[in-house]
Amino acid sequence: MEERYQMDCCDYIHAHEELIRQVRAQMPGEDTLYDLAELFRIFGDSTRIRILYALFEAEMCVCDIAQLLGMTQSAISHQLRSLKNARLVKARREGKTVFYSLADEHVKTIIAQGMDHILE
Repeated sequence: MEERYQMDCCDYIHAHEELIRQVRAQMPGEDTLYDLAELFRIFGDSTRIRILYALFEAEMCVCDIAQLLGMTQSAISHQLRSLKNARLVKARREGKTVFYSLADEHVKTIIAQGMDHILE
């Protein structure tokens, strides 16, 4: 078993320096990668995904989303705040009612491609 470990281990002796230089030149900065990880963390909650998917279909108010998902308005508002802070949803006021929708086409694309990927 010890021999197998030795064979699978990378010693850096045979690193492909030119390839590493090319990839390093294309890598985004740490702050950008952190922001990307945070974006995907937002997508990591099934309640937020359910809200996004509902908004993928139609603009809705908190009451409608709460009824659709069988949750309290408070719980939905809390999740919408996170989604709004991540710039994934936007709000529009009509009288006393606030309607939520997906922020832009990028969000629709992320959801659609995610669905395509898991349904393959």
